[in-house]
Amino acid sequence: MNNKAFSIGKGLKLAIFGTVLEGLLAGSNFFILFQVLELIFGKSITFEDIKRTTLMLGIIFVLRLILYTVSYTKSQIGGALVSKNLRVTLGDKLRRIPLGAFTKQRIGYYINASTSEVADYEQILTHKLADITKYVVLLVAVSLYSAFMNIAVGLIMLVSLLLLIPTIQLSIRQVKKYGKAKNLAREENVSAITEYLTGSQTLRSYGLAGEKNKSLRSSMKHYSNISYQYEGAVVPIGFVYMFLAYVAAAAIIFISVNGVVTGDLSIPEMITINMLSLYSCKVEAALYVSLVAYRNLLISKGKIAGILMENEEVKAKEVINPKHFNITFENVSFAYEKDQAVLKNISFEIPENKITAIVGESGSGKSTIFNLISKYYEPASGRIYIGGEGIGSSSTEMVLSNISMVDQDVFLFNDTVKNNLRFAAPKASDEEIENALKQANCDFVYGLENGLNTLIGENGNKLSGGERQRISVARAILRNSPIVLLDEATSSLDIENELLVKKAVLNLLKTKRTVVMIAHTLPIIQLADQILVVKDGGIAESGTHDELLAKNGAYAAMWQASSKLK
Repeated sequence: MNNKAFSIGKGLKLAIFGTVLEGLLAGSNFFILFQVLELIFGKSITFEDIKRTTLMLGIIFVLRLILYTVSYTKSQIGGALVSKNLRVTLGDKLRRIPLGAFTKQRIGYYINASTSEVADYEQILTHKLADITKYVVLLVAVSLYSAFMNIAVGLIMLVSLLLLIPTIQLSIRQVKKYGKAKNLAREENVSAITEYLTGSQTLRSYGLAGEKNKSLRSSMKHYSNISYQYEGAVVPIGFVYMFLAYVAAAAIIFISVNGVVTGDLSIPEMITINMLSLYSCKVEAALYVSLVAYRNLLISKGKIAGILMENEEVKAKEVINPKHFNITFENVSFAYEKDQAVLKNISFEIPENKITAIVGESGSGKSTIFNLISKYYEPASGRIYIGGEGIGSSSTEMVLSNISMVDQDVFLFNDTVKNNLRFAAPKASDEEIENALKQANCDFVYGLENGLNTLIGENGNKLSGGERQRISVARAILRNSPIVLLDEATSSLDIENELLVKKAVLNLLKTKRTVVMIAHTLPIIQLADQILVVKDGGIAESGTHDELLAKNGAYAAMWQASSKLK
């Protein structure tokens, strides 16, 4: 774990010191009050007495104002710097976490940690840490000052403060029990909101927005219930503690009044002690709340630390620089969950500069093969080769540098058309970009408001599905990689756009490349050089379209079923 990410700078340490000093100055007002009371009850007050007392109060006020302003500003800046450092560190860490982790983990886990958890940890630094230190020092100082006037009063105040230890221990148990559950519920709520907002257009198109909203409302209700349970478990503990604190204050008032009667205390001492006891109760309440909040916010630190300790992608030990681009799977097995194998000891070869189609039922492992070729996942066993070179010891980025992808779920950045294309080839010239657009049938681009420089919105929401898909094909053409992965590129499109995308894909395939494609609509793959039929975690059949029909096996059955749907 990167401990430097949580380190506190000098500025923040000075801010904490200044906050403590400001708290002590606030307590010193009681010392001035005591002197005023002695003047009132001891002799007639002169103008000089009033002037001296006012001057002392004025000096304390100005010092407190300066200390508070400087300390508050420095604590906010210091906390923001730590948050900045944490977010940068988290961003760098997320870049190094294996891509497969993002599908196995809830997206809300990472979003929540990078936003809410970091903000909560900043609360520890900017408020809770300084407040807790200030309150403890202030209560100890008040107890000692009270003990100077009456030892019994000082001891009662000290015992009242020490009662916080078992109180906090009891509260921490509840924080551990409900605090983690609350944070987990918040993560699930973030995931539910993200899923709902991302899929809202699809949900509405199928009239399921209200139905799916039940799931979102259930998530929010669960978060609300956990929050109430959490408060319900902690509040009674705090109530009992404050009850005992005020009982202690009542005892102090009784002792102080009795001290005046017996002559052990003066009236100014009695008034000051009574005010200090009530003031201590107020500070103790604030201290209890801050301690519970501090312990709860430490859960956020734990979540952040957990991400920083996650396994990282293995650094490349070998440089993969294949001279050929055939792809080989050798006894490869893979499972998303333990004991639920998707691929079982699978072996096959994808020839160089040929088109290989992968077909099979939904969930058979077609996309998993793609993800293994892209090194998004690591196989549980077996090896994968590109051009005879194993990719296991190479970085994902190194493997992906040889691959272009066209997915059924196109992702576009909230940027211009030109910049979206340049993500694939940063050094591409304007001429190369225009050529890629032409081959991908992207003539529509020149009809946009600002042509290539038109902002296309979040995930390209200003474009139609077919337009977004053609931009994706143009990006693959521009990247000009020796391996192309096509994942159901024409799915969910209308007839016109499907034809345009098919033409774009054919242009992509004109040059010699190693092409691997997934397609549920079988007619699109009948011209493939090789067809692999995935079934029950293995390759059930392989061959050309005609060869597989002649076998009258799994592929022939799929083809016949597809033909009936025409």
